[in-house]
Amino acid sequence: MNIAIFGGTFDPIHAGHLAAARAAQRRFHLDRVLFIPTGNPPHKIHDRLTDYAQRLAMVAVACAGEPRFIPSTIEAPTVDGSPRYSIDTVRAVRRKLRQHDRLFFLVGADAFLDLPHWREFRRLLDAVEFIVVPRPGFDADALRQVPPPDLLRVRRLAQKAETIRLRHGAIHILPGVDAPVASREIRLAVRARKPITGLVSKLVEEYILKEGLYSPSASAKRLPR
Repeated sequence: MNIAIFGGTFDPIHAGHLAAARAAQRRFHLDRVLFIPTGNPPHKIHDRLTDYAQRLAMVAVACAGEPRFIPSTIEAPTVDGSPRYSIDTVRAVRRKLRQHDRLFFLVGADAFLDLPHWREFRRLLDAVEFIVVPRPGFDADALRQVPPPDLLRVRRLAQKAETIRLRHGAIHILPGVDAPVASREIRLAVRARKPITGLVSKLVEEYILKEGLYSPSASAKRLPR
């Protein structure tokens, strides 16, 4: 079985997230894509996030009608508010898999460039196969500088240009996903009372409007993180 982890704040989940997941599902024959909204992201501790339950609800409605897309609460907020790290999530998911199951980690190119600052990033590179989605015009050569040289596979076997083989894992570059949407732009559009049709799924748009998310009156309700 092929499983992919797709984490993020999803504030909100948008068309770009779904386009990346669909492209990855087709290219790597994924049986499941776990959409994991993070409760306490270590890299955004000082930002203000929409309540976790509402972000999870948007993920759930965005996944409706996509049987291979599964909302997950594995990174739900902890009682003590401690941050959740990707390496812990990978280990938790790996424990539920069978020996020969493949575990992927879907991530945007900008986030992947920051990987050396993630907790236990070397172990993370050994534990999963990364699927990296570059934005249009992104210099993919920069991605090849992220893995330390000692983690690269020693023997130079014939391999696809979009794949960087590691000792235990791999980094797959997934081009062709052209969906230039950012969650921040959506939040600003809603606040300015501009349409967001097409930027998010119809059900997510309905949820945002029904719950009054991202409107000026909702600003005070956003949680400090």
